[in-house]
Amino acid sequence: MRKALNGAEAATEALRQIDPEVFSAYPITPVTGIAEGLADLASEGRTTGELLPVESEHSALSVCIGASACGARTATATSSQGLLYMFELLGIASGLRLPILMFIGNRAISAPINIHCDHSDSMAAKDSGWLQVYCETAQEVYDLSFIALKLAESASLPIMLCQDGFITTHTLEPVKIIDDAEIKKFIGFHKPKDTLLNTKKPKTMGHFSMPDSYFEFKEAQEKAMSHSIKEYSRIIKKYSRISGEKYPPIARYKTSRADFIMVSMSSVSGIAKDTVDELRKKGIKVGFLKIRLFRPFPYKAVCEALKNAKGIAVLDRTLSFGSMPPLYSEIKNCFMGNIQPYVFGLGGRDITKEQIHEVFKKLSKKDYEEGTRYIK
Repeated sequence: MRKALNGAEAATEALRQIDPEVFSAYPITPVTGIAEGLADLASEGRTTGELLPVESEHSALSVCIGASACGARTATATSSQGLLYMFELLGIASGLRLPILMFIGNRAISAPINIHCDHSDSMAAKDSGWLQVYCETAQEVYDLSFIALKLAESASLPIMLCQDGFITTHTLEPVKIIDDAEIKKFIGFHKPKDTLLNTKKPKTMGHFSMPDSYFEFKEAQEKAMSHSIKEYSRIIKKYSRISGEKYPPIARYKTSRADFIMVSMSSVSGIAKDTVDELRKKGIKVGFLKIRLFRPFPYKAVCEALKNAKGIAVLDRTLSFGSMPPLYSEIKNCFMGNIQPYVFGLGGRDITKEQIHEVFKKLSKKDYEEGTRYIK
């Protein structure tokens, strides 16, 4: 079955089928339609979860954190200044390993006031410990809602599902809807191991952590993030069996043997692919690479896709003031050569001369490995 839906309505339809036990949000353009649509469904008795209106985005995420910590399947939606108002709580949600599903309608950050699309809101949160997925179309919003939910619950990490404000959130297109029973079977029941309401195995969440333990929490969080690339691949294969759609972390478009490749994300992908088609007809070997999974960043796949290109253009829809734009920086990281990333000093942990000696020793031996090393 197909329905004419915009991106916000596609998210609402997915939420109807997910039927989260708790949904809390504060209205903000351009994602107000998600909360309004879910409220309409609740009033018609088509959802069973709690829809909790609050006085701010800060409160909305606070509600989601409490609900998720108690074991409830939880979701919210926000944009722009709303996401910034939640910022204090983003690290709490990710640090507590709570699989909250957040829909983002990407929108510029004030000032000056602007309600239209760019990625400055979600990119400001790229290092907050949340998984991030970017959608090109309303169909992707619908399908990736279920994939994102499963990924969050599998990795025990919160996730942002991003779509371009107004361009995707408000543009109608035909969206293929999967049968409710198939979706219920795919997402299954949410059974977290640790919850505040498990009186048989009482747990403390968000407790104080000194330098002798804080690092280990963050290391485990990062390992869960990195491992979620494999989990994502496993989940999309399972989902393709019921939908017929494939959603790899990156989407190649005529990149094979292309001399020049453009890289970007979200709704610009459509016009980029049309342009590639036009240039190909003129005999110009160009291609386009869409990044779908931004956190964790799929370095291996990106490097493989771009390794033979003579030239690469990276289109960012945001700025990093005083530095290079974020997507460009990630693409550049794929080709930096023999540079090993290390992390040290988290939570006040000391670093010793002996540890620094060990780093130099590994460099001199050209002892490089994939991923980040930790100095503890």
